Amino acid sequence: MKNLWLIATFMLVANICANAQWLNYPESKTPRMEDGKPNPAAPAPRRDGKPDISGVWHPAPSTKAEWESVLGPHGLDLQTDLDFASKYAINLLADFKPGEEPLRRAPGPPPKTENQCLPDSLPFANYITPFKIVQAPEQLVFLYESKSPARQVFLDGRPLPKDPQPSWMGYSVGKWSGDVLTVESIGFRGDASLDGMGHPRSESARITERYRRRDFGHMDLETTVNDPVNYTRPFTVKVTLLLIPDSDVQEYVCAENERDRTHLDR
Repeated sequence: MKNLWLIATFMLVANICANAQWLNYPESKTPRMEDGKPNPAAPAPRRDGKPDISGVWHPAPSTKAEWESVLGPHGLDLQTDLDFASKYAINLLADFKPGEEPLRRAPGPPPKTENQCLPDSLPFANYITPFKIVQAPEQLVFLYESKSPARQVFLDGRPLPKDPQPSWMGYSVGKWSGDVLTVESIGFRGDASLDGMGHPRSESARITERYRRRDFGHMDLETTVNDPVNYTRPFTVKVTLLLIPDSDVQEYVCAENERDRTHLDR
């Protein structure tokens, strides 16, 4: 029953991915091969001496075996449009062996944020749908093709707030070290989960992201969750982000043309 609920929840979110790439405008700054197609292996663009991580990104999709490990052996029979999502959207602890997860307590029921049209929050939002990064000299803006609000990452040297008002996307500051951007985030609400399985996130959680754009079409994302209220130690998840060139994110409003929510709690 739990797996069926997860699949239904995932269908509610992932069905926005299939037709997300509505724009097909060839951008002049996109490096191209002889046949005119974007060249993902071209050097990463740079701005003010630092890598420019702007663009529309999505996590490298998980394999069939990985999806079956989190959705069950027949999960893909119901959910097939997973070209832009990672298994970590469902289970952030998917790489741990059963019984070895650093949990202080068993996770509760899957979150109701999906069928209540509440934000996916972090790090969930980075694994579920494409998102756009807009880079400016002193901040980054993340625009999610999901129901999560826009997110700001300040690069102007300000410290994290000492007494933040909890919010869905938290408070984020970033700092470059060579070609790696490290983003520290705190101040999250405690009623959101890390993933679709319901692994909890407290207001004490600190999330560290490290971004490294390897070339034009690939970026490494390393995410470390440090939440001593819910976990016995920090843990890290690594994914490759793939660029979607010559495109953009699509507007999404959770309650529009949506017919699944009324059935999810039955």
